[in-house]
Amino acid sequence: MADAGTARYRRILLFAARAFVQIWWFELALPRFGLASVADRTRERRMVGLARRFRDLAVSLGGLMIKVGQFLSSRLDVLPPEITSELEGLQDEVPPVPFEQIRALAEAELGVPLDHAYATFDEVPVAAASLGQAHRARLTEPTASDTGLELVVVKVQRPGIDDIVAIDLAALRRVAGWLTRARVVSERIDAPALVEEFAQTSLEEIDYLHEAANAERFADCFAGDPRVAAPEVVWERTTRRVLTLADVTAIKINDVRALRDAGIDPADVAGAFAEVMFDQVFTHSFVHADPHPGNIFVTPVGRTTGVSSRFARSTTGEATTVSRGWRLTFVDFGMMAEVPDTLRAGLRSLVIAVAARDSRGLVRAAQQIGVLLPTAQTAELEYAMATLFARFGGMGFNELRDVDPREFQAFADEFGDMVRTLPFQLPEKLLLLIRAVSLTSGMCSSLDPAFNVWDAVEPYATRLLRDESGNLVQDLGRQAAANAATLWRLPGRLDDLITRVDQGTVTFDTSRLERRLDRLVRIGRKVISAVLFAALLVGGALLLVPLPPLGIMLMSASVIPLLHAVFGGTTGRV
Repeated sequence: MADAGTARYRRILLFAARAFVQIWWFELALPRFGLASVADRTRERRMVGLARRFRDLAVSLGGLMIKVGQFLSSRLDVLPPEITSELEGLQDEVPPVPFEQIRALAEAELGVPLDHAYATFDEVPVAAASLGQAHRARLTEPTASDTGLELVVVKVQRPGIDDIVAIDLAALRRVAGWLTRARVVSERIDAPALVEEFAQTSLEEIDYLHEAANAERFADCFAGDPRVAAPEVVWERTTRRVLTLADVTAIKINDVRALRDAGIDPADVAGAFAEVMFDQVFTHSFVHADPHPGNIFVTPVGRTTGVSSRFARSTTGEATTVSRGWRLTFVDFGMMAEVPDTLRAGLRSLVIAVAARDSRGLVRAAQQIGVLLPTAQTAELEYAMATLFARFGGMGFNELRDVDPREFQAFADEFGDMVRTLPFQLPEKLLLLIRAVSLTSGMCSSLDPAFNVWDAVEPYATRLLRDESGNLVQDLGRQAAANAATLWRLPGRLDDLITRVDQGTVTFDTSRLERRLDRLVRIGRKVISAVLFAALLVGGALLLVPLPPLGIMLMSASVIPLLHAVFGGTTGRV
């Protein structure tokens, strides 16, 4: 196992090293020789090829690397679209583990033979993923009597997955350490922070006790709400590596034919699903972050349940009840997005900035949330936001729906290109939140082609602004008072400055200017080295036929200025 782990570790690092060398050569070295057009012309093909090679690596290694690919596919904030689109289709589906290995692990965890823990246990898994697999089972009579359950689904970790995850995280941390040494990367991306966020999510996902607690918390959020159900946890048969849940299998939410056969309108399901997901975001701050079709069922129930159908909203923003005969059942709570107080405060500041059409305040809110790194030069972003407010700021939801989609696309393209030039990255919790909303929108559109996400989110946005209206007025008032105080103090501060100039006591910090000048000197020296390299190389090539020894000597000597032009001064940081 140790040898296999070492080989796995080295294989990940070797892939990363090759990728870094390729990117360095095309994106840094060639432009220095005036060959930027070569890098630009081949960039898309190279990025696609790199993404495909990583996808092949992830599929062959399995384990956490598939999760890495899925994680990277959502990082539109730090990766070019050529890579993210190529990784979108990476599925967490792998061959199942032989049942004898599953039996051995389950019995070791539960402390009893499998046929004592369960009356029956299906050897063929319902699903097999990179971190674990699920089997159907039937509880024994005593456990069934205690829990009131009979049919269950048992999730069992893949044997050795703890070691695999530890190896993969160690390799990722080493790669992140490499990235911090590249200034062009470290100024835009906090790679170690990204890895630690991913590590935390991954370690939580392989802890089934954590998932069981999430399932119960989710159920508590919707306690007494007939729209939503979650499987009950069988704690007597649950450990860190084995999770036993009530079998709630029903109609998959994207199975349109089965829905219609059951007399359920897919458009109704789309509206209900959107409302339940936005309830999680805006009301409970605890969101199912992986709502793909395999994790959401539509469960038919009695027609007298009084569960909302269209989920119409009253003037107060509350859901009205229309009788229907189904509910939404969520499963798999390993990946949840929680909105902490700090993120909530940042989002509140974001709402206030948008309401005031304050582009600078919006950028400050983005920094508060953690979207922008401290090194960000935000003038261009502030200008883009001011332009966006000027064009769309006064529009309501209905007006925004009527805007030509191509105009939105033009703004999105310009904004996306600018974002990738900024030290911009999404915190993991915010990324999970965005992922959940994105999957929700896509699922609802597939169920109802006429679905419009504006209709679903408008009641929540209106309610949020209404709830915050008092605080908004107070904050705007405080801001106005602060501006007035600044104007009041301005004449006195100007007089003080003029007095200090007259007295000769004004000093200036020129350290940054000096560092910039030093950098320009280094660049000048490297330019001279590049010219010298070209002269020696061309001269040697011309003399290679008439005077071979001299030509070879000049061409060999050109290596020295070449090395200085490429590597000289790389340790200096400004």
